[in-house]
Amino acid sequence: MALFGKTAKEWRDTNPDKKGNIRDYADISQLVCLSNLENLNAHFIADGLPQGERLLKLNKIAIQQMKLLTDDSGIKKLEGGR
Repeated sequence: MALFGKTAKEWRDTNPDKKGNIRDYADISQLVCLSNLENLNAHFIADGLPQGERLLKLNKIAIQQMKLLTDDSGIKKLEGGR
């Protein structure tokens, strides 16, 4: 939700023709960000943060990370860009 703006179920409901899940269609930057968010979420849970607060924090972090990752030329090279 924090990264893609929708739940896995919402994605499946709006993409009934696609196989797999939303991660199968994510690009490398999104996958890196998602991995980071999962790690941070585990820490936030351990710290006892409520779900709503975790979601707000994770969404802000996702926005920052995606800006950094999509502007990074090294990531573009990994994706096959120039």
